[in-house]
Amino acid sequence: MADIVADIVVYNAHTVATQDDMRTELRNASLIIKDGKIKAILENPEDAFKFRSGSTKWIDATKHLVIPGLINTHHHMVQCLTRAIPSVQNAELFAWLKGLYPIWSKLTPNKVTTATKVAMAELLLSGSTCSSDHLYIYPNGVRLEDSIEAAQTIGMRFVASRGSMSVGVSKGGLPPDEVVENEEFILKDTQRLIQTWHQPQDGAMIQVAVAPCSPFTVSPDLMRESALLARSYKVRLHTHLAENDYDVEYTKQNFGCTPVEYAENLGWLGEDIWYAHAVKITQPDIALFSKTGTGIAHCPCSNMRLGSGILPLRNILNAGVAVGLGVDGSASNDSGNLLNEARQSMLLARVRKSLEHMGCATACSEITARDALFLATRGGAKVLGRSDIGQISVDKCADIALFRLDTLEMSGGSVHDPIGSLLMCLVTKADYTIVNGQVIVEAGCLMTLDVPNLVEQHQKNALELVSY
Repeated sequence: MADIVADIVVYNAHTVATQDDMRTELRNASLIIKDGKIKAILENPEDAFKFRSGSTKWIDATKHLVIPGLINTHHHMVQCLTRAIPSVQNAELFAWLKGLYPIWSKLTPNKVTTATKVAMAELLLSGSTCSSDHLYIYPNGVRLEDSIEAAQTIGMRFVASRGSMSVGVSKGGLPPDEVVENEEFILKDTQRLIQTWHQPQDGAMIQVAVAPCSPFTVSPDLMRESALLARSYKVRLHTHLAENDYDVEYTKQNFGCTPVEYAENLGWLGEDIWYAHAVKITQPDIALFSKTGTGIAHCPCSNMRLGSGILPLRNILNAGVAVGLGVDGSASNDSGNLLNEARQSMLLARVRKSLEHMGCATACSEITARDALFLATRGGAKVLGRSDIGQISVDKCADIALFRLDTLEMSGGSVHDPIGSLLMCLVTKADYTIVNGQVIVEAGCLMTLDVPNLVEQHQKNALELVSY
């Protein structure tokens, strides 16, 4: 170990929330980073000097809380272009989608790339190091590569989900016919993307998932064939499920069963699958998810924004179901801060408990701050099928976020409980974000993109999509 010359030394951190199997919390520890991995965790700060050379980047973390990089398990990054559209600000899911499909039909490759960079910048600046994205609309020459290019430019670890819509309104689906694709083409393009881009190994920066959009936008045949394709390549499967009452009713009317029964009939349960939302699943559904290892991306802000309901989070966790967090599309959340999702998951679970028991005597222990942080890190890693990220442990990927404890928003809290304060005090910005051993955010500034120019271009693109 002594012959290692560190690329980065995170020195003498005030607190390190490792999120290892024991959820160990360290004081005054140092991290040695080399070749994109955590090579050592030192509890004696003086030992860190053994690994330092003239080329080592030295980060003084004496006033920082250090956590694993946050992991976002569900997003629609192109929706950054349609935040806060007035006509759908107060709409539920189906009305919201119908109002936005015509706008999204005008997307172009450049607009997708720019919006994806904006979404990733927002995530990175708030401490996320890995994100999935569910791109399911491909008009005007748009390809999944438009998102992958953005991830490679900005330096984010990325799960690019090849979404799809194949059943338009003329066949009983929700989207307009002009934004759906041929199913044979969808499957061929998905195969091409897996063969070209998917990295199966530990430390992968780009992975591809197979992701038909939802039961109300694709056929049962496409769902079945997508599962067969994904499993032939050993990649993961993702879609929306049981998001709100209309979603549940659509499945019952069109397929004669509940959403989870529909999923089971199609072979869509298993450790290689994670669902977005699942707000309306029942206790028997939860038991089935637990038995099969099926995961959930919990998106509390989006669920509130669209009035979809409250996920029975504690019941789901008690059953042993894998749960991560997602910011969801930035037109159904209008923000991309996963730390805020963790906070809201904690608060919303307490509200549900209070409503169930007509009082709050036990509500405040429903989900703790540390539980919420675990969901945002190890929970997300589990949902995405990754054991190499989501924790600060030797030989894991060096995906790390540092938050200052001496800021205005943390003042008065961080002296009592740094981890509790991070989750409770509405912290919005990381001081450092490190991905794969590369410093992407430093002193609160994104190092890999010109943010003002990016925002200027993004604003122009957003205006081009909408005519008032």
